Amino acid sequence: MINWKVILNIAKTHLITKKKSTITASLGVTFGIGAYITLVSFMTGLNQMLDDLILDQTPHIHLYNEIEPSKVQPISLYDEFKGSMNIVHSIKPKQSQKKIHNALPILHFLRKDGNVRGVTPQIKAQIFYLSGSIELGGNLTGIDIMEEVRLSNMQDYIVQGTPEALKNNDNAILLGAGLAKKMSLSIGDRVQISTVKGDVFPLKIVGIYQSGLADIDNIQSFANLKTVQRILGEAENYLTDINVKLVDLSQSEPMARQLEQQFDLKATDINEANAQFETGSNIRNLITYSVSVTLLIVAGFGIYNILNMLIYEKMKDIAILKATGFSGTDVQLIFMSQALIIGAIGGILGLLAGFGLSRLIDNVAFETEALPTITTYPINHNIMYYIIGISFALLSTFVAGYLPSRKAKRIDPVRIIRGT
Repeated sequence: MINWKVILNIAKTHLITKKKSTITASLGVTFGIGAYITLVSFMTGLNQMLDDLILDQTPHIHLYNEIEPSKVQPISLYDEFKGSMNIVHSIKPKQSQKKIHNALPILHFLRKDGNVRGVTPQIKAQIFYLSGSIELGGNLTGIDIMEEVRLSNMQDYIVQGTPEALKNNDNAILLGAGLAKKMSLSIGDRVQISTVKGDVFPLKIVGIYQSGLADIDNIQSFANLKTVQRILGEAENYLTDINVKLVDLSQSEPMARQLEQQFDLKATDINEANAQFETGSNIRNLITYSVSVTLLIVAGFGIYNILNMLIYEKMKDIAILKATGFSGTDVQLIFMSQALIIGAIGGILGLLAGFGLSRLIDNVAFETEALPTITTYPINHNIMYYIIGISFALLSTFVAGYLPSRKAKRIDPVRIIRGT
């Protein structure tokens, strides 16, 4: 019958009497787990930030009319050329409308789909921004601003002004930050835009948009759907693009192919639009977890070495315990109890240290024009990292205590007392 009270009391006495060794072993666990928590929280937070920057601004499925050459060329209409190989050079794109046919019924159909989180209609138009005698080419996109805010976090990219200001004004515009800087414009000013047909419209600037991509911010602006329809002289059912956000991102590719066939439109899924996105994300995650596991293994070896030395320092104590009637199993349990106590104390301190460092990094200012939505360094406070950390601390100290304690179990007390 194992007397746990006696075993734990002896283990506690050993730890207290050898404070230096105990503190050294505990700090080994603390630094290993603290470093793991800090590193994995920061790296996964950084990966999540980069993924979100892409996912926020990219629809899961983009529907539009593709401008492409006709699949059936005039030469194919003549019977005498059938069965022969015809080579046609300099094929011109067929005449097609940018407008999506039956756009409103398509919107209604998509909004009823259970896997669709939201749908945002858009109108894209090429325009010129007039600044004195200078004409700057760019794009004006008509949007439903509040739906864009709900589905794409667009409010995070409006660095001046509010989405509501655009919603409540049919003669308003969100101007790209690069354009505003070039033309020395700010909120409350008016900017004149010209369509490719030469029609000029004055619009009031109610906000400044900054995506963090200079090429976009130098040409892009936004207005309400009705505003752009009026500028282009089109009806209320005129839409050029439909963006779809899904509940399950993995369904984007099969659903895009289905919608492409069903509505005779070009449907681009997020993986096709950002071919490098998934590859880059997977590689970053692989590096993160590889470094984290390596860090834990290195910490485990350090813990083993410290506990191994601690047990060898106790050889005379082991001989005395056995000489006074303690069995080999009792001795093994005493030293394994010491290892687990060190693991528990060091693991808890490591979690606190990791959490403290993570919070410190999370509050460090990180401001750059390239990432207007980011104000501090990104940290992922996932509870699973803390569970993994304390579990590894206990497991590593268990293994580190078990292997040397097996030797202690088989030690001959007579040989140790004689010093042989």
